[in-house]
Amino acid sequence: MLERALGPRYAQLLRNWIPTMTTWGAVGAVAFIYATDWKVIVGRIPYIKGKFKTE
Repeated sequence: MLERALGPRYAQLLRNWIPTMTTWGAVGAVAFIYATDWKVIVGRIPYIKGKFKTE
């Protein structure tokens, strides 16, 4: 299906770039969390949420 939409050359190029795009997406997500208020984001993770209780 991908080859029909893009053509065989571009479909193969896209398949080759998927790991790189995944890696950079993960790096971007970590950078976004680091740049924002990370306690708000990490506070939504159930296991870690208890570590940031305020009294």
